[in-house]
Amino acid sequence: MESKTGTRVFKKTSPNSKLTVYLGRRDFVDHVSCVDPVDGIVLVEPEYLKDRKVFVTLNCAFRYGQEDLDVLGLSFRKDLFAKTIEVFPPAEKDQKPANLQNRLLTKLGQNAYPFTFTIPQNLPCSVTLQPGPQDSGKACGVDYELQAFCAKSADEKIHHRNSVHLVIRKVQFAPETPGPQPIETHRSYLMSDRSLHLEASLDKEVTHTWVFCKLQRNKNTHNAQLQIKHKVPVRQYADICLFSMAQYKCQVAHLEADDQISPSSTSCHIYTLTPLLRNNREKRGLALDGKLKHEDTNLASSTIIKEGASKEMMGILVSYRVKVKLVVSLGGYV
Repeated sequence: MESKTGTRVFKKTSPNSKLTVYLGRRDFVDHVSCVDPVDGIVLVEPEYLKDRKVFVTLNCAFRYGQEDLDVLGLSFRKDLFAKTIEVFPPAEKDQKPANLQNRLLTKLGQNAYPFTFTIPQNLPCSVTLQPGPQDSGKACGVDYELQAFCAKSADEKIHHRNSVHLVIRKVQFAPETPGPQPIETHRSYLMSDRSLHLEASLDKEVTHTWVFCKLQRNKNTHNAQLQIKHKVPVRQYADICLFSMAQYKCQVAHLEADDQISPSSTSCHIYTLTPLLRNNREKRGLALDGKLKHEDTNLASSTIIKEGASKEMMGILVSYRVKVKLVVSLGGYV
């Protein structure tokens, strides 16, 4: 839905239609120095309240096993963070509502109550491991969920029909900072006192879709012309930090090209690689940004860790690497 000012508002109602949660967004950005507050509104039908209170809970959990494996009371899920706040009756020292909250309170009336959560900076971002074609149930990964309900106490057991469950995401955007470039290497050959020189660089350290790879080669030799094959893969690395440091890698883009280089010459090529989820949908275990229901997602962003933060609390650490390999006709590679 949209407010009168054209701002998009997310709305979800409980199955019994007695409670409704409104949010101005479902993606909350981790700026490394701070995290966007989770602020919203709960609307409750007055006759449903009776002598009960209204609570909202924010949960962050790491699911490390398929949901259908939860048997015999065992759960492949670890809660990383849980906080419950009482929104009605309102506390005396509630902080001032945000602009969107004020507009919604004016529109929804006296049975609407604001809430605000502050996400700790040491919590991981929302990441989902892509399930295989035969997998069912909730996927592995880190997820955040809001729950709103009415009860006499916060620890009272609540039926799903009488509560609102809304998945949100904690996301992270990297700063546009240049990285160490270029990377150089040399390859020497038998019966030659000179070598093949390779220099590789990226147009920038932070990229959103395309990877521009610049290759510059200098053949400092008087030998015959060389036939060369370029191999440039982009791999995603996901470090699972819950119990033990296990690393998984998956190729998300790949390029191969044939070329030739003349004696004592220099050549330069710029290649563009595009790592996209649509080209990797069959790869089980690929790290994706947390998925919202009925919405598509994309490859997970690289993780930026604040200095001094504990890696054990970060759930899944994601990074990407570009590797350059030259296969030459004389044998061997650079």
